[in-house]
Amino acid sequence: MATLPDTMLVIPLYNKVLLPSVVMKLTMRGRDAIALTRKHRRMSDQRKTTYLACIPLSASPEDKNATLQPSTMTELPDDMKEQQGFVKDEEKDRLYTHGCAARIVRIQRSGLGVFSVFIEGVARFHVEKYIEDTAGLIAKVSYPPAEGKEALEQAKDEIIAFKALVREFTTKMRDLQLPDTLIQQLSKLVDTLSPAVLADLMMSVIETSFDEKLFMLSTMDVKERLAKASEWMARQLHVLKISEQIHSSIEGKLSKKQREFYLRQQLEAIKQELGESDGNSGGKDEDDIGQLGRRLEEADLPKEAATVAQRELKRIKKLQPSSSEWSVLRNYLELMADLPWSKKSEEVLDIPRAKQQLEEDHFGLDHVKKRIIEYLSVIKIKGDLKAPIICFVGPPGVGKTSLGRSIAAALSREFHRVSLGGVRDEADMRGHRRTYVGAMPGLIIQGLRKCGVNNPLFLLDEIDKLVHSTHYGDPAAALLEVLDPEQNNTFSDHYLNVPFDLSNVLFIATANSLDTIPEPLLDRMELIHLNGYTFEEKLHIARSHLLPKQVRAHGLEEGQVTMEDHVLLKMAENYTRESGVRSFERTIAAVVRAKCVELADLRDQGKEDEYIAQVKLDDLESILGIAIFEKEVAERDSVPGVVTGLAYSGSGNGGILFVESTKMPGKGDLQLTGSLGEVIKESAQIALSWVKAHAHELKIAATQQVNIVEHYDVHIHVPGGAVPKDGPSAGVTLVCSLVSLFSGYYVPTTTAMTGEVSLRGQVLPVGGIKEKVISAHRAGIRKIIMPYRNRKDVEADVPDRVKEDIEFVYAKNIWDVLEAALIISDNERWTTRSYESHL
Repeated sequence: MATLPDTMLVIPLYNKVLLPSVVMKLTMRGRDAIALTRKHRRMSDQRKTTYLACIPLSASPEDKNATLQPSTMTELPDDMKEQQGFVKDEEKDRLYTHGCAARIVRIQRSGLGVFSVFIEGVARFHVEKYIEDTAGLIAKVSYPPAEGKEALEQAKDEIIAFKALVREFTTKMRDLQLPDTLIQQLSKLVDTLSPAVLADLMMSVIETSFDEKLFMLSTMDVKERLAKASEWMARQLHVLKISEQIHSSIEGKLSKKQREFYLRQQLEAIKQELGESDGNSGGKDEDDIGQLGRRLEEADLPKEAATVAQRELKRIKKLQPSSSEWSVLRNYLELMADLPWSKKSEEVLDIPRAKQQLEEDHFGLDHVKKRIIEYLSVIKIKGDLKAPIICFVGPPGVGKTSLGRSIAAALSREFHRVSLGGVRDEADMRGHRRTYVGAMPGLIIQGLRKCGVNNPLFLLDEIDKLVHSTHYGDPAAALLEVLDPEQNNTFSDHYLNVPFDLSNVLFIATANSLDTIPEPLLDRMELIHLNGYTFEEKLHIARSHLLPKQVRAHGLEEGQVTMEDHVLLKMAENYTRESGVRSFERTIAAVVRAKCVELADLRDQGKEDEYIAQVKLDDLESILGIAIFEKEVAERDSVPGVVTGLAYSGSGNGGILFVESTKMPGKGDLQLTGSLGEVIKESAQIALSWVKAHAHELKIAATQQVNIVEHYDVHIHVPGGAVPKDGPSAGVTLVCSLVSLFSGYYVPTTTAMTGEVSLRGQVLPVGGIKEKVISAHRAGIRKIIMPYRNRKDVEADVPDRVKEDIEFVYAKNIWDVLEAALIISDNERWTTRSYESHL
């Protein structure tokens, strides 16, 4: 051994004891760390070793002379345990008289201004005196003589007993399934190290207190040290045996995962004693993986999922935390632990309360409320029920999304909304495969993780806006398994890759139109149609919900903005033209903002008493401007060739459209304009053919052989050329327009019609009756002609208030339509016999 210096720089050890042959890490920062680093660098350049005098520090000066009493070492403050440094003035009196000479193994930078100093104990010493120096406190020390053969011979019995205990300890470590490398290293040390060095090393491996390590440091007699080391080693073995007995007694109760975790915790404690766990983040990672294992155990996974989770957990323990695969596995196991495999919320089946909840949140929608109450009633009687897949279909703003939220509240379920508008990737629904770091589960599994229960209410919003059949896959097709009650109990997400039971989830979808929903997906859902609101319903909604909501939202108190019914009705009729109430709510908000400005101005002037809360009819124009919509149908002049038809848009809105016809010199050509689709163009061809075939009966041709368009071209136009129009419901409107053009008779502007016509004059039924009728009522129509077979739709769907204001005429053939639509004098009216023979 190289000659050890008798003077060394003192490094105080806070609550630690360094023994010879033991490696310890010290964390230092600031000027002390920089000075020590520079000194070590200079010594290394000279091929010399840097030695330090590592001396334990007592909690108080009185404690340093009572090293044999375990109770003398009181707990040090937290700030004295982590950071090391040179001796401070107030610490000189607390230094013990014994220490360990240590050589610096290496110094590495651990962070900003922080250095990790690795030192190895070399030899015990006794402090003779301390010397003040500019570099720090210097200790002049003396070393005990080396253990000679005579001393070892006297301690022969203690050496034999101690080595036997160490070998038994090694065997116990092997039983605890510690790493083979560590076991082999311990076995090798028993045979190669001297008994004194082995005793010092083992005192840092087993559980020993500060005072016991201090005894080992201060005791110079090797026989006495070996005797104490044997005593403490026997104590450690006794603790291990008791732990093994306890473990054996509860082995039937502990799972294999719990036992592995228990053993791993013991391994971590040993590593900490060896100083192997502090120098890296492995200890923290190991602890996190242990916690993850406990969470997986508590998650109560199904058998298949539990098998996969344990297999992946074993894999992650063998990987380095810095590898990308470790991150992927960690995220996957976190998901497995977070998913609610068996956790569900309790449903409160209080049907009267559910009825009250639905009534308070929504006006009308009786058929929807009836369906929900039926669902609740069946669950209450049967006890369980496969959750149906419900799809609300209707125009924007009628309350489809908010209705789903109300249903969740009525069922006492967690609510989660999944926005499907614009989703174009199949992986968004079924997840990405775990082949790269950025892989994620699909929207369904993500939603379940967020809800924390396996029986939430999922609202699949805008399911008709999914992008179909792209090179990313078809997300609508990925929903087939989700929305099939017979299959979704084994739903498999690509990322999760194990079945998850979705049968407890209540799925509610919303859509504006059914045209873009694939037929197989549509077949899996129960459709409930929500139609547009009448003015009476809008009035009630505005009084009960919209106006109070906007008053609160703008910081006003109840009663500071009031509107009478005719004011609200004016806003609904002339400033909004929609099926829902979104624009109506924005218009009300604009009025409330104007009243806020008025109130703020009066407050600034000290004239708040002059504020008038009521909004009058005359105030609307100054607040909202000139009315955007007028009842243009009632105000238009009746013109031959111009007929009002009823339309139904793809978003679920009804509306009116005008069909204009004119003739000009030509050769019998038909010209169609107005962004018309193929179906409506064919209807125009059929209408012209029917009028030409029945021109004599219509009294617009002298004989049956006359071609009424022989010298004319016919032009049919549907205004609003920028808006595409198509559909099979404009046939009767086109026929009436052409008959009106050629006969000179006109159709009143307050009369509208809908229906398709066949080449033989039959009037065929059409869809969207309720939306069309409500939109016609909104526009001021007072008479509607429609197919006879749509009569049941009017009686079932159209509100009574609308039916009171509108006269309905049900036509079986086109002659019934013409009789009801055209204003003809009695002496010119067609007789029934004149056209029945042609039907």
